[in-house]
Amino acid sequence: MQVDSLPHPLVCSRLMNLDIPLALVLLIGLSLVFDFLNGFHDSSNIVATVIFSGAMPPRPALLIAAAAHFAGPFLFGVAVATTVGDGLVDIDLLHTSVVISALLSAVVWNLVTWYLGIPSSSSHALVGGLIGAAIVANGPGVVLIPGLVKILIALLVSPPLGLLTGFVIMQITLWLGRGAAPSINNLFRRLQVLTLVGLGLSHGTNDGQKTMGVITLGLVVSGRLDHFAVPLWVVAVSASAIALGTSLGGWRLIRTLGGKMFRIRPIHGFTSQIAGASVILGAALLGGPVSTTQVMSSAIMGVGAAERISQVRWMILRDMLVAWLLTIPVTAGLAALAWLVLPAL
Repeated sequence: MQVDSLPHPLVCSRLMNLDIPLALVLLIGLSLVFDFLNGFHDSSNIVATVIFSGAMPPRPALLIAAAAHFAGPFLFGVAVATTVGDGLVDIDLLHTSVVISALLSAVVWNLVTWYLGIPSSSSHALVGGLIGAAIVANGPGVVLIPGLVKILIALLVSPPLGLLTGFVIMQITLWLGRGAAPSINNLFRRLQVLTLVGLGLSHGTNDGQKTMGVITLGLVVSGRLDHFAVPLWVVAVSASAIALGTSLGGWRLIRTLGGKMFRIRPIHGFTSQIAGASVILGAALLGGPVSTTQVMSSAIMGVGAAERISQVRWMILRDMLVAWLLTIPVTAGLAALAWLVLPAL
């Protein structure tokens, strides 16, 4: 039984009057839940260093980051949405149940890792979910290899690039500030307001577009669009959902990124935000979906290592690596299971 034909007399009758399939409503709703959780989950990457360096109190930092998240997709386009929605799997072979299963898998994984306080990747979760559900529904041929390679390259290259960029920017900043008075920390605190906005714009541009891609994919699969093109209303609701999630903040993860790796000072917050924003926004403009969690975690560690390698608590990285390695296979398995179970529901 296909998900679109699931009987539900009262709801279905009302939706039929609006000419909206129930499965599409479910798909859009789950997409926005995923988007909200993405912002809630990844807000730690954006504000942790600002808060723990003493540059800003938590609530203003989260609100500024949320506003930047909303503005990002409107300013920098939707290249990532096209990669995720139109470049990973063959749209002509998909059904809405595949996309719904992928979203269920990603939402569950985000909730589990948030509860455990482990900064995992929402990008990995969504990619794993789409691949797992699509393969079990249509076979391996449904995966578009060029798109998969592009996504995997972006996901694999961005963390070491974040580490290297953080290391280099910190070294340059230390050299430029050599011999400066301790009051220079006040300058770094003030500059973090600007770098926070830049990082929020880059994250909203990259991560917010993943939901836009999934919703547009659902619109094409369900026949509401005849080709892949992200509507303006999709940009608006997706940007709103990730901004709302960011404004509320995932405090478990903020503590992990801001307080457990090493003692964050204003210079660390300033340099890590520049490094992270550069990598994330650069990838977004090229259409490469990256994990903000991975990039920012790597950038923070690169910044700390540039000052003194021994001050970084590298064991925290072990827990993150485990989560990162598990995310795609686990979410692929969860999505495949969801696709098999959905018809029975």
